[in-house]
Amino acid sequence: MKLPFALLVGVSVFAQINSAHEVATARQADAIFADLKSDHAPGAAVLVLRDGRAVFERGYGLTDLRSLHAIDAHTNFRLASVTKQFTAMAVMLLVHDGKLRYEDRLTDIFPDFPAYGKTITIRHMLNHTSGLLDYEDLMAKPNPNTSLEKIPQIHDAGVLELLEQQTSTKFAPGIKWEYSNSGYVLLGLVVQKVSGESSGDFLRGRIFAPLHMDKTVAYEAGKNEVAHRAYGHTKNGKNWRETDQSPTSATLGDGGVYSSLADLTRWDQALRNHALLSEAEMRPALTPVKVLTGLPEEPDGKPAAYGFGWFLNPYKGHARMWHYGETIGFRTSIQRFVGDRLTVIVLCNRTDLEARDFALKLVDVYLDESPGR
Repeated sequence: MKLPFALLVGVSVFAQINSAHEVATARQADAIFADLKSDHAPGAAVLVLRDGRAVFERGYGLTDLRSLHAIDAHTNFRLASVTKQFTAMAVMLLVHDGKLRYEDRLTDIFPDFPAYGKTITIRHMLNHTSGLLDYEDLMAKPNPNTSLEKIPQIHDAGVLELLEQQTSTKFAPGIKWEYSNSGYVLLGLVVQKVSGESSGDFLRGRIFAPLHMDKTVAYEAGKNEVAHRAYGHTKNGKNWRETDQSPTSATLGDGGVYSSLADLTRWDQALRNHALLSEAEMRPALTPVKVLTGLPEEPDGKPAAYGFGWFLNPYKGHARMWHYGETIGFRTSIQRFVGDRLTVIVLCNRTDLEARDFALKLVDVYLDESPGR
């Protein structure tokens, strides 16, 4: 049936108004990153998704100062702790398969682990309530005159070895929240032990490949490569220094995944459509942990909430699931407002930027924006 001419005109006018509004909003968003427009410095990749559609997508600056390639939607950044949501998903898939339970103990998976592992469950590690000592604090202290590039990197097996040399936790598991990279490294090893394949292969086979996140990878030097890779940088006065790897950059479960805006768009879609787990199966990940003391905190010390691989505290009254990542040379942030059908992602390959702050500035632009507002 043909629409009346007047109605067709109305639809056309609305489309033009809506388009004009999106252009104006995009200009406002672009202005936030004006200082990052450069052909001689590292920068950031930025994405805003509304209902799964990219309404703002930009690359600013360079992937590195050797190739001078411009950052774009296919540039792969080290996600740092944004990796934890993928590690959590891998664990949840094994629970879905019936091969693992959230109440399984660390010693159930690793029988040779010290006795203190009998009190630590998979759930504790997912929630950051395990009390495990920080592997970064247990590593041998290098000579201060040794450059980072020459210090041996610790791998997941090395983290397990360090923790097996301990006799206790910082606190009784389950009573307190304290962010733990050690816990998520061990979760990666749990995935490996239970699945019978490397954690990277499990991520590839059960998450990345099914979602067509074709360039996303759990990076292991000498075993695989990162395509279209951004390298991390630190500013030294007026100059930039490539600071891409540190002694803790080779662990996987806590921060070893590289991905791009293009692939993270597919990840966001999978979460919205429950492509990997049902809504009911995802609920534990989105349920804030309850503890007696030491409540979850944001990086600036503000009260927060945490589930499995996601912070869950609201922003300006809007429910959200979010995370940030910080490692040598990189700063990252993902902010998902499911009820508002809005996702904001900021990936930076320089340490003088706070990706989370930039992401929230974008959220302020797009959160309740509508044509004519």
